[in-house]
Amino acid sequence: MYPPVKQVIPCDDYVLSIVFENGETGQLDLKPILHFGVFQRIRDYDEFKRVRVAFDTIAWDCGIDLDPEYVYEKSTKNEVAIIT
Repeated sequence: MYPPVKQVIPCDDYVLSIVFENGETGQLDLKPILHFGVFQRIRDYDEFKRVRVAFDTIAWDCGIDLDPEYVYEKSTKNEVAIIT
């Protein structure tokens, strides 16, 4: 089971900063998929920046969305500091 996406922020170089419902955060680099099929639609950086949260995952108005499991599995998670 994957945690739903709570927030997404587009960053430079086609990277998304993501906050998941469980409190984890991470980055998702989309450059590796931008040359395939429908993902070419978000190669336009202005279109890429229009990302939003939809149905527990990320989506764009141009009709693209990503499988929520893909988003979680491919995100590079940030380490969480434990304060004692």
